[in-house]
Amino acid sequence: MTMEAIEKVTQIEEKARADKAEAEARVRRALAEAEREGEAQLQKARSEAAEQGKELLRQAEARAAEAAEEIARKAERESDALRAAAKTHLDEAAKYIVGRVVKS
Repeated sequence: MTMEAIEKVTQIEEKARADKAEAEARVRRALAEAEREGEAQLQKARSEAAEQGKELLRQAEARAAEAAEEIARKAERESDALRAAAKTHLDEAAKYIVGRVVKS
């Protein structure tokens, strides 16, 4: 081989090494970018899931508050009915006692 041919082979080998290093660097940059993008998407999904969880909790609390109010209203109606019944019986008991006292 002539000196010129050896220099040409050496240049080609150096270019091949440089091209390979450049390609490896591009791959590393692409992987790093893909990892950053994947992490960003994961954070976004986590954030959205947390917001959905908060909304579901808010809705559940609202339903629970409505149910509690309905239970309180029902208890108040039942309490009113029991007081009215007790008052009726109290009046009857007072009349009975007065009647017994008067008869004796």
